[in-house]
Amino acid sequence: MSKRNKTSYTHWSSRWTFIMAATGSAVGLGNIWKFPYITGEYGGGAFVLVYLACIAIVGIPVMMAEVLLGRTGRTDPIHTMISLSRQNDAKAWWAIIGVSGVLAGLLILSFYSVVAGWALDYVVKAINGSFSNIDAGQAGQLFADFLSDPTQLIISHTVFIILTAIVVALGVTAGLGTAVRLLMPLLFILLLILLGYSLAEGDFNAGLNFMFSVDFSKLSGEAVLVALGHAFFTLSLGMGAIMVYGSYMPENASVAKTVFIVAILDTVIALVAGMAIFPLVFANGLEAAKGPGLMFVTLPIAFGHMPGGIIFGTLFFLLVSVAAWSSSISLLEPGVAWLEKLGVKRWLATALLAGLGWLGGLACIYSNNWLDDKEGRYAFEWMDHIASNIMLPLGGLLIAIFVGWIMRRSAARRALSDTANFWFNLWYASLRVFSPIGIILVFLHSLDVI
Repeated sequence: MSKRNKTSYTHWSSRWTFIMAATGSAVGLGNIWKFPYITGEYGGGAFVLVYLACIAIVGIPVMMAEVLLGRTGRTDPIHTMISLSRQNDAKAWWAIIGVSGVLAGLLILSFYSVVAGWALDYVVKAINGSFSNIDAGQAGQLFADFLSDPTQLIISHTVFIILTAIVVALGVTAGLGTAVRLLMPLLFILLLILLGYSLAEGDFNAGLNFMFSVDFSKLSGEAVLVALGHAFFTLSLGMGAIMVYGSYMPENASVAKTVFIVAILDTVIALVAGMAIFPLVFANGLEAAKGPGLMFVTLPIAFGHMPGGIIFGTLFFLLVSVAAWSSSISLLEPGVAWLEKLGVKRWLATALLAGLGWLGGLACIYSNNWLDDKEGRYAFEWMDHIASNIMLPLGGLLIAIFVGWIMRRSAARRALSDTANFWFNLWYASLRVFSPIGIILVFLHSLDVI
């Protein structure tokens, strides 16, 4: 565990370790699974353009604020907010930012690990040749059969939770730091291999035209709000992960430059994932706007009919699993850091919270039998709705308000002392005005108010 002579906080070995960790937290199923299919649903290039604007206007300012809070507080999100509230003569209830983040991370882990378990299982299916010469009906039936087998779902979910817990239990340096230094380069390599395969075997021109040809006539108000929401959620904002990772950030690292690099890497990976997926979809005459089934139903058909499909199908679902793994460790870390601060051994804190996540995953798996409500919503949908549509937007909104309106401007300026006045003022204005407005619009849309 690295320590400075005059301080006692744990920190990453370098700025690039933080960049890899934060990028790993941001890059997950949202980039490789969700971004391609929502791009397909909302018209391609125009949606991508709006998404990039939302990253710049909402995502980067809030991410800078969350990293700033973490590095200033130098502890877990809950104790950080308690400490900073006192320092800024604010009410103690601002600690709700940290509490909400810890709870949201644990709630997301419960259903995230289930979906990540699907990807793990599909690695095995690809290796076994289950996709060979498969047609649309067979692909749909393969997925349906898998979802109806609780034993297999539990096994996949359990394996993924254990993999996540092992990394977190090993600690910041030996666990998180080592994991991201290995996982992120592996993710980049796998993605580039798949991009090359798509270039060779897919309809690459059709894929590029779909993603980058701008036609605003296809862009609806709903599409803009979806782009705004995804820009916010893909950077892992409001769940405490970026705050606790920021608390491990070296003192001499630039917050602004580091966050900018993370946002670029996260966005590039999402775009490259789309460029790797859509040419394969179009080359096989498949539907781009397939929704969530794009990854688990449509792509197996493509891999099943292409040269080297077994190899590249395996690599693709391995890529998805690695991305999910790098994100899941950030969901568990804020709560573990909090329990550590209370005196609980890291391995025990990890076991307790991972166990709760595992139990939440069981509720998701069995919810189609005994947890649905009158409207047909299951535990999976409820967890996703509460965490993604309520807790995360509120967490991000409160972070923006606290740093923009409650925290002393001089304190924020000191934390960003290496940032030029023009860029600091632009960031501060965005955080006080534009970011909150954007988050409120997403929040109201998620509640069907607009």
